[in-house]
Amino acid sequence: MAAAGTCGTGTRSTGSVVAAASTNNVTSFHRRGPRASGADSGCSRLVSIAGTRPSVRNGQLLVSTGLPALDQLLGGGLAVGTVLLIEEDKYNIYSPLLFKYFLAEGIVSGHALLVASAKEDPADILQKLPAPLIDDSYKKECDEDVCSHKTESDVKMKIAWRYQLLPKMEAGPVSSSRFGHYYDISKRIPQQLIETSKWHGFFLPEKISSTFNVEPCSLTSGYMKLLQFIQNIIYEEGFDGSNPQKKQKNILRIGIQNLGSPLWGDDICCTENCDTSHSLTKFLYILRGLLRTSLSACIITMPTHLIQNKAVIARVTNLSDTVVGLESFIGSEKETNPLYKDYHGLIHIRQIPRLNNLIYDISDVKDLAFKLKKKLFTIERLHLPPDLSDTVSRSSKQDLAESAKLLGPGCGMMAGGKKHLDF
Repeated sequence: MAAAGTCGTGTRSTGSVVAAASTNNVTSFHRRGPRASGADSGCSRLVSIAGTRPSVRNGQLLVSTGLPALDQLLGGGLAVGTVLLIEEDKYNIYSPLLFKYFLAEGIVSGHALLVASAKEDPADILQKLPAPLIDDSYKKECDEDVCSHKTESDVKMKIAWRYQLLPKMEAGPVSSSRFGHYYDISKRIPQQLIETSKWHGFFLPEKISSTFNVEPCSLTSGYMKLLQFIQNIIYEEGFDGSNPQKKQKNILRIGIQNLGSPLWGDDICCTENCDTSHSLTKFLYILRGLLRTSLSACIITMPTHLIQNKAVIARVTNLSDTVVGLESFIGSEKETNPLYKDYHGLIHIRQIPRLNNLIYDISDVKDLAFKLKKKLFTIERLHLPPDLSDTVSRSSKQDLAESAKLLGPGCGMMAGGKKHLDF
């Protein structure tokens, strides 16, 4: 009996050992916890940089362009280490706004700035940046805007059901902790924010000298000076990560205005076959190499409508990561077209970066328009106005039909043909 009891005890002990072993096997997976926490700490280090957030797609660190609606179109923001190319509108009225939004977002987020221009002193550019809006003041502006248009919406026809199903662009902030800020273009940024920010200016007339000799088949003197200036700032300030003692990491926002214009000493906009046709592409190639190895992001405005050589435009697009084009209605036939009466221009998302790949993404959204309100620059979906009204003339109907063909199926096929049925 004792042996049996011992055997029973042995059986119970064996079962407890197996249970303990199984328990140990289950808990053994927690031994990798420190590695997981290390990965989490790595992610937290990225998130800890002010004014940034990781991408939900690939974990790439993103910064805001200063225009939340544009961030949404670019997949959440502008990736760190990339170039955003803004194709200037014909009269260069609206592209400087996107340039200023990008710089103002850097000041509000506490990022370092590098402003380069051949036309205007960088100090003067910073003085003209728009003032940031807090949530309460923005909601007040939105309420006033809604009230002003409420009477018009009561009189006009209600929006069609198929347009109600289309996704809407972001209209306003939800909380103060959101990614990106909103700005009032009718006011200037407070002087205290400019004084407390860290920025570097590159004004080409002050940097270049008449005695500067350039070797043939090389970069223009302006491009070479700017590349040296950017490289020195990245290495000296530790944005390349070479200084391990610098625990507080920060983002360098680079803004280059009117690149490729004759003010930079580049005649690419003057003649189709110029001697310095490769200077611009070489500059972009070297610049992108500097950005890829540093915590920096760059915005460039370029008058691409003045470049006569289409092959150069194609190379410039391939050397840029994100390309956004602005098409203003000023001085064009679209200015009097009833389809565009509520907007000031079209915005084209020509290229979205796909990092670590040989090809890039193309945005599926083709029907985007922008309008400049009293205090805000907004991006909206372009909708066709009602074409069933008796007040619409036959000529305007034909204009709407031709415009609908250009926009494609994104705006519907309501006015897809030139012929209309008469009852």
